[in-house]
Amino acid sequence: MAKAFASQGDMSEKKISFTEVGEGLYAFTAEGDPNSGVIIGDDSVMVVEAQATPRLAQKVIDCIREVTDKPISHVVLTHYHAVRVLGASAFGAGQVIMSDTARSMVVERGQEDWDSEFQRFPRLFEGHESIPGLTWPTTTFSDSMTVYLGKRRVDIMHLGRAHTAGDAVIHVPDQNVMFTGDIVEYHSACYCGDGHFNDWGNTLDNIAWFDVDAIAPGRGDALVGKEMVNAAIENTRNFVQSTYRPAARVAARGGSLKEAWDAVRAECDPKFADYAIYEHCLPFNVARAYDEARGIDTPRIWTAQRDLEMWEALQG
Repeated sequence: MAKAFASQGDMSEKKISFTEVGEGLYAFTAEGDPNSGVIIGDDSVMVVEAQATPRLAQKVIDCIREVTDKPISHVVLTHYHAVRVLGASAFGAGQVIMSDTARSMVVERGQEDWDSEFQRFPRLFEGHESIPGLTWPTTTFSDSMTVYLGKRRVDIMHLGRAHTAGDAVIHVPDQNVMFTGDIVEYHSACYCGDGHFNDWGNTLDNIAWFDVDAIAPGRGDALVGKEMVNAAIENTRNFVQSTYRPAARVAARGGSLKEAWDAVRAECDPKFADYAIYEHCLPFNVARAYDEARGIDTPRIWTAQRDLEMWEALQG
């Protein structure tokens, strides 16, 4: 029987956890599905990551209402991927924030990414009929901006390219907690199909510089305590390097994409095969690593058609 493409065969519901990572700060996690973050200010709430559909966003809202009745005033989107942004309308927030680069990527490839991700992971798009269209920010920033939720300061920053060119992180200084989006993962594969392998390590260094006490990562459990934070940062670094190096060696000698696939599997399977969405991410990661090693700096746009052509090529 042919192996299912990406996560087309993953229809199992995940257990939701809502973990306090600092005073008034929460990580919404679901066993490797996309995470969201919650920042409760004096008078209102900021949500980090909007989920893939309004139906899934409602699960975040339900958790928020268990701890506060304050209105949701801001949604921050760490990057442009459909599974992170298309549920934004459910929150009714007056402000939707992205980096300038993330917005430009919605313009350039937002619809293609939506079509591609819809095909890859149908479970995450249940209730897709309620998505009103592409999510556009009301506010953008270049390098950094600060939002005050009453007296609570929230710093939103671009610390470098990694998971995408426009990644944002969110730091709450009064608790020294960070929301990293998919730059940092915990026991979940990094999706690198739109990534920048040679920049990712420097961006992780910039996150590590903050010496935070907790991180709400893009996927996987909340990271509470410096030991867990630092281990996750270094494990993410290992994953990214272990993916890129073997693909780059194949590209340097003029080898094929299929040879890069075999080389990356040989390196990564023993370390990461049990990670959430590992098999889902691997073909996209290999294709992007192979491209970057051959000098293609801007990731090529993934389309539903390109996805399947790449998958068929790798399956031989």
